[in-house]
Amino acid sequence: MCPKYECATELLGKKWIALIIRVLLGGPKRFKEIKEQIPEMSDKMLTDRMKELEHCEIIKRNVYPEMPVRIEYELTKKGRGLEPVIQSIQDWGEHWC
Repeated sequence: MCPKYECATELLGKKWIALIIRVLLGGPKRFKEIKEQIPEMSDKMLTDRMKELEHCEIIKRNVYPEMPVRIEYELTKKGRGLEPVIQSIQDWGEHWC
């Protein structure tokens, strides 16, 4: 098996990862906004997945020094590169599921 393919499918195959990326394809979001779009996911799981995606440089966390502090998450260039993959999965699901 190709190591790069295995790496990509291991990340995208984790529960919630593709959905988080799909939500962020719509633009920067706050934690609460992401959670509202994926209500079945626990706060802890969302936190863990966001940290993992940030570590993989798929998303970046922006902290705005306001009162109260505002934090938004957005896709990096690397993360936006997944758009055709996510769209293909969406298209396949709409046709076959």
